[in-house]
Amino acid sequence: MGDDFVQAGHGVRMEWGPEGAKRLAHEVTCLVVVDVLSFTTSVTVAVEAGTQVFPYRWRDESAVGFAERVDAVLAVGRSAATQASPWSLSPAALRRAPFVPRLVLPSPNGSTIAAAAGDQTPVLAASLRNATAVGQWLGAQGHGSIDHPVGVIAAGERWPDGSLRPALEDLLGAGAVIAALLKFGGQAPSPEAAVAAAAFTGIPEPGAAVASSSSGRELAAAGFADDVAVATELDVSHVVPLLTDGAFVDVG
Repeated sequence: MGDDFVQAGHGVRMEWGPEGAKRLAHEVTCLVVVDVLSFTTSVTVAVEAGTQVFPYRWRDESAVGFAERVDAVLAVGRSAATQASPWSLSPAALRRAPFVPRLVLPSPNGSTIAAAAGDQTPVLAASLRNATAVGQWLGAQGHGSIDHPVGVIAAGERWPDGSLRPALEDLLGAGAVIAALLKFGGQAPSPEAAVAAAAFTGIPEPGAAVASSSSGRELAAAGFADDVAVATELDVSHVVPLLTDGAFVDVG
């Protein structure tokens, strides 16, 4: 695989989706997954409460077996949450739900990327809620230099045909992490990373932009405006979820 698509020579790199993560995972010392609506936002909410979060690719029979093996609750689909099973991909629902020590949280985008990349390089979960905390932690650990590059992955969404839909909320979330990392020692951002950071810093109200975006309007129209509200809480969280032994735990 040539250097053209791995942004070689840069300390802070940025790509999109599972394929972008696959290309960068072997080239960086740490990968940051950003899925604002809603996987990584949900991870921050759960980890804040002390829950270990296991990413999983899909919610199917294999996920049921996996949850049993790791002695964890398996989250249901956002629309399938009930009083008896309130744990889902919805960050607002997770905030209201009773505490569980271990949670398997499937999603087709951020969770799938994290689960796949975790076998190759350290993986962090970041969102608008904890972008500065993640950027500061990376800088303190010496990540973000040419010798120890960081890859920030904007998860994106999916079109009906399954292809990647670049999503504004993940561009801004990735940009927030990159902008923070550059303040705390990150060096030599790639053009992709620099543009993502500029997109975030150039918008006066990034939370409002996410709420008004296609993804934000879609969630609100489906009855999940509370999830958008949680996802657009800028820098309210100090957790730094690192994938450790298969689960995200706070190392901040």
